[in-house]
Amino acid sequence: MKNKLSSGFWQEKSPMEIARSHPAVATYKGKLYVFGGGGPNFASLNSVVAFDPSTNTWAPCSDMPTRRSGTIAAVVGNRIYIIGGGFKHSDGNFRFLNKVEIYDPETDQWDTGPDMLMPHDYPAGALLGNYIYILGGHHPDSTTSGPKTDPGFDFCERLDLKQGVWEQIAALPTPRFALSAITMNNKVLAMGGVAFTPEGFSNFTVAEAYDPATDTWTELPEIALPWPAAGHGTCLLVDTPYVFGGYSGEGIHNRAARYNLKTKTWHTIAPMPNRRAAMGVGVVGNSAYLFGGWADDGRTPMKEVYEYQSAG
Repeated sequence: MKNKLSSGFWQEKSPMEIARSHPAVATYKGKLYVFGGGGPNFASLNSVVAFDPSTNTWAPCSDMPTRRSGTIAAVVGNRIYIIGGGFKHSDGNFRFLNKVEIYDPETDQWDTGPDMLMPHDYPAGALLGNYIYILGGHHPDSTTSGPKTDPGFDFCERLDLKQGVWEQIAALPTPRFALSAITMNNKVLAMGGVAFTPEGFSNFTVAEAYDPATDTWTELPEIALPWPAAGHGTCLLVDTPYVFGGYSGEGIHNRAARYNLKTKTWHTIAPMPNRRAAMGVGVVGNSAYLFGGWADDGRTPMKEVYEYQSAG
């Protein structure tokens, strides 16, 4: 990764009232909706709040019917699909969900969507064409053993939005959870993540691209993450891939980088104001917004919101 700072800049915005990690974030009509996440002691939330960047203000929304963290949010028309995730039982065990709930920001009401084929907690997700893709996540058998021994999940599926049904697609070549996804060139890119492997608990830089036309995966070494990262944030900002923070064997990062599509190299941008992992990421215009997450290995959820404004 080349050490070249871009001309963008960071600023802190009005914080959330409730600290949370692992929230899902969706952008609708210039507002950023933040769904659920993990509160103190990793108690999953059903709280939903909306942030208006134009006024730097928050407004409450109707609670999710199901409390959960590690979900995926996808905007389809005037509705927001909230998919998968999980929550922690009082006995310390987790429940991973295949549940889909659909939020209408115009009416502030909830509806039920079609269940996934398998439960996915902390997967990657992306909307491409008429499909919502859900990739990997925690392995369904790891609800009691915890993440340190979780081999990750390779199961992938997509929701056909015209038919309203889920269908299995080719498995992830690298099983993992706490990964992220973006779309480029009519493909879905699964990036980073973590899993327990024969070599130990491993954080990945790997980027693998799914081609819907052939139902196949291809590794893309040229866009592999610039540092091993799980629980990181990724987004497309002005059609450019960005990566923020995440955790690895070195701890939680404040690093940030953007990808140069012409030279096929990552370039350092100004570091985040604080270290962050397991945060929510959303985009409005030329700005990326980071919501909550963890700042330390104590897994303490945060309230802070950071904006990175790109120079374009």
